[in-house]
Amino acid sequence: MVKDIVTDNEILSIACEKATAEDAPIIDDLLDTFDSLEDVACLAANQIGETKAIVVYLDEHDEKHVMLNPVMRQALHPSKVEEECFSHEGEPKKVTRFAWINVSFDELKDGKLVPRKQKFEGWTAQIIQHMIDHCKGKLV
Repeated sequence: MVKDIVTDNEILSIACEKATAEDAPIIDDLLDTFDSLEDVACLAANQIGETKAIVVYLDEHDEKHVMLNPVMRQALHPSKVEEECFSHEGEPKKVTRFAWINVSFDELKDGKLVPRKQKFEGWTAQIIQHMIDHCKGKLV
């Protein structure tokens, strides 16, 4: 089901709970909402009112991916970049992002959570960091 985008800072500032396999309906809603939006690169569950650590993002090939419980384990090459957020209007904000990251996360496969680790670079690394911040309740 397509959900409204949450813009309330109080809700978005709440750290998300760990996602479980039982949160599959949230993934469906997140994907439906993501697909309904134009010019979106990533979306976190708290942006649709669900305080679970679930994110969806487009990689550099415009392929959609879902992560549950993402955690950045390593990060290299910090720099200041300007970012906008779908939940906030206004001018882009300067934030520190890393050009290379190593992330652990869960993937839902056949109704079970499967642990994964993956390295990311460039634009994909930047938007995943933005999503991890959302899961922590950290606003840009």
